[in-house]
Amino acid sequence: MRIFNTETKRKEEFVPLEPGKVRMYVCGPTVYNFIHIGNARPMIVFDTVRRYMEYSGYEVNYVSNFTDVDDKIIAKANEEGVSAQEISERYIKECKKDMEGMNVKPATTHPLATQEIDGMIDMIETLIEKGYAYNVNGTVYFRTRRFRDYGKLSHKNLDDLRAGNRSLLVTGEDQKEDPLDFVLWKPKKEGEPSWPSPWSDGRPGWHIECSVMSKKYLGEQIDIHAGGEDLIFPHHENEIAQSECCNGKIFSKYWMHNAFLNIDNRKMSKSLGNFFTVREISEKYDLQVLRFFMLNAHYRSPLNFSAELMESSKNALERIRNAVSNLSFLMESAPEGEMTGQEKQDVQAVTEYRKKFEEAMDDDFNTADAIAAVFELVKFANSHAAGATKAFIALLHDEIVRLCDVLGIIAEVKEELLDTEIEKLIEERQAARKAKNFARADEIRNELLEKGITLLDTREGVKWKRA
Repeated sequence: MRIFNTETKRKEEFVPLEPGKVRMYVCGPTVYNFIHIGNARPMIVFDTVRRYMEYSGYEVNYVSNFTDVDDKIIAKANEEGVSAQEISERYIKECKKDMEGMNVKPATTHPLATQEIDGMIDMIETLIEKGYAYNVNGTVYFRTRRFRDYGKLSHKNLDDLRAGNRSLLVTGEDQKEDPLDFVLWKPKKEGEPSWPSPWSDGRPGWHIECSVMSKKYLGEQIDIHAGGEDLIFPHHENEIAQSECCNGKIFSKYWMHNAFLNIDNRKMSKSLGNFFTVREISEKYDLQVLRFFMLNAHYRSPLNFSAELMESSKNALERIRNAVSNLSFLMESAPEGEMTGQEKQDVQAVTEYRKKFEEAMDDDFNTADAIAAVFELVKFANSHAAGATKAFIALLHDEIVRLCDVLGIIAEVKEELLDTEIEKLIEERQAARKAKNFARADEIRNELLEKGITLLDTREGVKWKRA
């Protein structure tokens, strides 16, 4: 298995720190609103990396945080007149709903920044003791130039940054030793959440949060650190500086970054009116279509989102699902017994498609080529299943479902009513009751009950839940 390492700018053979185990940290979203489709790309991509690692026999400790204290969260809380905690809890819950819709597996641990403040204070104290950080009037800064390897991930030079990128120099530079030093701890402002520390009542800088959460749940050294390419600088660069200066060890062996997502060949932004949340997409498409669309390109390639490409992904996903459904149908009446001699030979062709799939995934998780291998298998199944034995059809069916599952694509859809269909039936039942057609109303209730949907008539109206 080979991975493109952002730090070395080349593909490297994957060798874990501990045989058979993978420690992987992926930077999660800042939870102040519904996640957008740009947030969805790393979630889907690195969930797929994790799934393939597990398929390959590794035990994966997968950590992905929620940043639940941040300027944007505080601004949203002030706008609504509620606490920052209420905002973050609300949108963590909504984010998990969207992740479930995209079939993103829950992380081994989803740490929250606000629950790890003590660890952040400890790491900052260690950095101060070692001379890598300093306190000025309650704000603690990291001495960027003290870390000789600063810039090794982003391949940026400190002197070039100092000379050419004034925009990177954050406010308050007059009290810093060097304008490129970055904040580890900042004093609270009026109306902001804060925690006591040896330097001031305040809150941590963004970068220190991930360093601490990674260390706590994965250890001082990890195999893979991943996220969107927008995090390479300064976030991941600063994480490396903090972690390596604190722990005296190489932080992460491999760095993986997904490329940007554009909308109709333009950068996504609210001002351009081309900003889409995952929730909005879910109103038009099954989120499996979004996942399929994301995986149809290599994760390091820029991806262009458009209605046409989503329709194309929808049709392609349906081709796979129709093939699997057809195989299930054929299996019901297929003859029992051993495979025929020809079928035993054809098993070799199926093995070759699986091998193609694995070769694509072993080559820096080339999901586009892996999907192409799945389609070759689908085509083969469509032309070889009619009249075949049950054993051979079952093998074709299970192979397609299994490979799709590695990609997080649900190839076999269980018949289940969608929320919108349930709501329509409830409306029809309400109309029947109003028209005193109680027989039809009872019929609908029983129909829903058979599909595992329980109705509750309350003062606020009809509520429903799945069994």
